Amino acid sequence: MKIYKAYAKVNIFLKITGKRDNFHEIISRFMRVNSLYDELSFTKKTTNGFEIIGDFSCSTKQNTIYKAYEALKNNIKSDSLENLMQTYAIKIDKKIPAFAGLGGGSSDAATFLHMCNEVLHLGLSLNELASIGSKVGADVAFFIYGYDSANVSGIGEIVQEYKEEILDFEIFTPNIEISTPKVYISYREHFFNPIDAKEIQNLKEMSSLYVLNNMKPDEANDLFKPALQEYKELKNHYKNGCFFSGSGSSFFKLLR
Repeated sequence: MKIYKAYAKVNIFLKITGKRDNFHEIISRFMRVNSLYDELSFTKKTTNGFEIIGDFSCSTKQNTIYKAYEALKNNIKSDSLENLMQTYAIKIDKKIPAFAGLGGGSSDAATFLHMCNEVLHLGLSLNELASIGSKVGADVAFFIYGYDSANVSGIGEIVQEYKEEILDFEIFTPNIEISTPKVYISYREHFFNPIDAKEIQNLKEMSSLYVLNNMKPDEANDLFKPALQEYKELKNHYKNGCFFSGSGSSFFKLLR
């Protein structure tokens, strides 16, 4: 069976630009990490029902892959997907840590959608797949498009390719399970300071290399300080020259 790679990402910068209902709007530079990925494939089933084979702490129905299956099924109005999943399980060799700010769940969901589109010859465009993926999670669209680097805005649904050379990173993830909603609540209550349109445009135009060479971790990522406040043990894992990805808990460093 063909193996599909679901790559991790890091947030070179992540700045809050405002609020939309209960969500925070952002501007962020996502960059794919070529050295870190999960491997997905279809394999023969071992049990009835939708089956995911892999090392996951959540239940099947909480898994982003299952949510992607449900979103796709509701979109295509065809028995082909259900028939496929009655015959095959999804096998995942999990390498991207969970609750780490590296987009592992979103990447898995996006890769599953690509797999089904290819195997079932659904003919869905990237925009159509991204629209389906947005029902699963805010970061899924970035992984659908498969860009090396992109400016991501709104609540994650607006993805604009940023053409630049992909960078190599050293990534380390402390064994700290971080709640993204908790970090955002802390940001809103203690650190809320959205950037303006001029700052947004400046960031959109900056190369990732420039950001990493000229900004401090808390300048680049608005979620770093609230994460430190809510998870004080993070401080013990921070090293000079490292940046914080998403809401954490992963740190990354440019390999020169």
